[in-house]
Amino acid sequence: MNEPPAFGTFVIIALTAWGSFQGFRNPAFRDRFIFSPAPILRDREYHRLVTSGFLHADWMHFLFNAFSFYSFGKYLELFFGVGTLLAIYFGSIVGGSLLSLYLHRHHDYRALGASGGVCGVIFASIFLLPGGSIYVFPLPVAIPSWLYAVLFLLVSFYGVKRQVGNVGHDAHLGGAIIGLLITTALYPAIVRQSPLLYVAVMTLAVGMFLYLWLNPLFLPATSVLRRARELVSQTGSRIKKAKRLAEGREMDRLLDQVSKSGLHSLSALERKRLELLAERRKTDDPRVD
Repeated sequence: MNEPPAFGTFVIIALTAWGSFQGFRNPAFRDRFIFSPAPILRDREYHRLVTSGFLHADWMHFLFNAFSFYSFGKYLELFFGVGTLLAIYFGSIVGGSLLSLYLHRHHDYRALGASGGVCGVIFASIFLLPGGSIYVFPLPVAIPSWLYAVLFLLVSFYGVKRQVGNVGHDAHLGGAIIGLLITTALYPAIVRQSPLLYVAVMTLAVGMFLYLWLNPLFLPATSVLRRARELVSQTGSRIKKAKRLAEGREMDRLLDQVSKSGLHSLSALERKRLELLAERRKTDDPRVD
């Protein structure tokens, strides 16, 4: 039996093909709609969060995304409707763009491609149509969808931290996370259907997102710990300096009293305190050879 045509899927692919072709032949068109933090934040050109998904670097880039989107998007549309497909696809594009915007808000950065939306659709399919498998080049056999979901998050996170290749891994990660959240909002039953997988994927996703949120400059975790140790050390040094200044003022006050009224004017406790402060000053003073 022939499957009914997935018109929404084909329309998105056709519009993306047209936008990509315009970008290939007209650099000014591409520059007007490409993702770039400075125009978005400075000039409020928020359309770039979406329009960058209709541009591609070359035909190979477009064909790979188009094939991936068709392979998963048509089944989402056929089984759950075109509204679900559009909500997940465009929500994931915006989600991927927003994560990229945060990570690269201080960078001279440009990005294009529909990968964020495609990743959102793939992750939605994994939970809405469970039990499937995915072929990943160059593996000769298909891998289970749940394994693909976990590996995809790990690879994308590694790519963001290491800036591997010229690939927008952050858009992949953001699109996958937002796509899954939208899917959960529309069909909360997916949590009950695959609770262990859902918890595993969301825990990984939230953990990675928090790491990137707290550490947006792609520093490894050891650098974060090193910075924390430096901050503690600097705070300790400031406390010691303030303590030495306070002890110096106290010693000057006691010596001034001795100068004016004699040593007998000090109480026994004050004399012991003066001796202790004098001993500490000898220890703190640098030696001269």
